[in-house]
Amino acid sequence: MCIKHSGLKAPIVATLTLLAMSHNAMSQEGQLEANFAQCVAQIEQQANAAGISSQVIEHALGDVTKIDKVLEYDRNQPEFVQTFPAYLNKRVTPWRIDKGREMLAKHQDLLARLTQQYGVPAHYLVAFWGLETNFGNYKGKMPIIDSLATLACDPRRSQFFTQELLVALQLMQREQLDKSKMLGSWAGAMGHTQFMPSAYLNYAVDGDGDSKVDLWDSEADALSSAANFLNQLGWQSGFIWGREVLLPDSLDYALAGKDQRKSLSQWSQLGLTRTNHSPLPESEVDASLILPTGAKGPAFLVYKNFDVIMRWNNSESYALAVGYLADLLIGKAPWHTPLPDLKSYPISQMKDLQTNLNALGFDVGEADGIAGPATRKGIRAFQKSVDLTADGYPSPEVFAAVQKAIEVPQNESDIK
Repeated sequence: MCIKHSGLKAPIVATLTLLAMSHNAMSQEGQLEANFAQCVAQIEQQANAAGISSQVIEHALGDVTKIDKVLEYDRNQPEFVQTFPAYLNKRVTPWRIDKGREMLAKHQDLLARLTQQYGVPAHYLVAFWGLETNFGNYKGKMPIIDSLATLACDPRRSQFFTQELLVALQLMQREQLDKSKMLGSWAGAMGHTQFMPSAYLNYAVDGDGDSKVDLWDSEADALSSAANFLNQLGWQSGFIWGREVLLPDSLDYALAGKDQRKSLSQWSQLGLTRTNHSPLPESEVDASLILPTGAKGPAFLVYKNFDVIMRWNNSESYALAVGYLADLLIGKAPWHTPLPDLKSYPISQMKDLQTNLNALGFDVGEADGIAGPATRKGIRAFQKSVDLTADGYPSPEVFAAVQKAIEVPQNESDIK
């Protein structure tokens, strides 16, 4: 639409412009709704081909609604990086410890049976439960089918969420679930243990003997499913997640990182000890050294069960929180070394650091603002090159040193 402004008064021009903009917005909204309807129709065809009954398809998708809030959550990037101390202190709380011990007592018989059957100790199951939903006190209120459909029809991760939606329909058919009951997280996680549909379908089991698998209303089903899931992920019966250790002054911090494994005997030879200064066990069990707050905070040797916890949620901070809460539930002492008081920093600052490290030849992968294993490895290599403690932690000293390294060549070229 073309509007000729010549000779028209300003208020009229403004009104016509607003009308045009409104018309365009309505057209775009209409197109988005049409695209969503077309996408849902394609998913219905896929569901039919997968053997989902027409009744289930109609019940689930007949009045499915796109939820804009879900897309906002999916796009929401936190402004600041949360430090490990802040993360842990919000998750391992006195309330969770007390409530977790109460749940251990309440489900003592069930948990003992699950430990014998699946090899996963009770305090770990309860720790997962507490971190995921506060022991079922908050399981999420978003409609699962609508949320999954919204994400399935969004280009960003369409393939993944389309598959999860189809699996959710299979669950509705297998377990005779009503759509209105299926509430959970905005991304589709459900029940006491926040299983995605694929985890629900493949690992959830009937724990209370009623021939149904209900992760919303049956604590027995939820805990049994968690035990089965961890067992299938490779949980090693009889082993712990890891332990806090003390480090020698002479340690080469470049040895830290989950991708570097040594036996307990080798770590002992390098001078690592228990927190009471006694020697580590003489064992060929291998472990990795991780330093969640760098050289100034606690240090941990973590075993293969730590990797299993990370297969549930791919975060070292999460895995440490599970392990710590589990230990506290059975009366183990708090960590020996106090957590340092660390200030959060903007994600944009981390992205700049990653970009600069890449430019300096220290490969950290994509500059995404997440200080994952690749970023820590790159930081360690940079720290070593400038004689800083190579602990892989993005300290203020690291930010300053990287910025200086980036600026020096530019200043030299300006002089020349």
